[in-house]
Amino acid sequence: MSSDLAPRNTSAAPAVADDNRYKAVQAKLDKLGKALDDATLDLLGLWRSMQENAKHTDGVATDIENADLDPKFVGLTANVATALDGAAREVRTLSDTAQETADLTHETRRTHAKLYGALDDIRSNRREKTPKPGFFNR
Repeated sequence: MSSDLAPRNTSAAPAVADDNRYKAVQAKLDKLGKALDDATLDLLGLWRSMQENAKHTDGVATDIENADLDPKFVGLTANVATALDGAAREVRTLSDTAQETADLTHETRRTHAKLYGALDDIRSNRREKTPKPGFFNR
């Protein structure tokens, strides 16, 4: 019943918060969306593993009971199975939330591209400097 979970050693640097250029925002949204997609898959794997462990532990509780061992061990083992089942439900909820957030991130990236992509193309391909955002808002 060992777990295959291990901390990841990612070399990804945190996103710079003050770089709000179009391409930088697109890259950040893409990176976030992919990370959330990966987290969703990892959480689904954890959920399946926890469900299997809960079922196995419940079977162990039944085996202990059938072997006429001390009832306190049957109760403790059954409590562990119940706790694993509850934790698995919460991991599933977390996985669903991560997937929903990933979907919203991908949608945000598409909307950002639709709203600002053409403007970035225009600004990127001309020699003259353009005013910073908000210049005309007076």
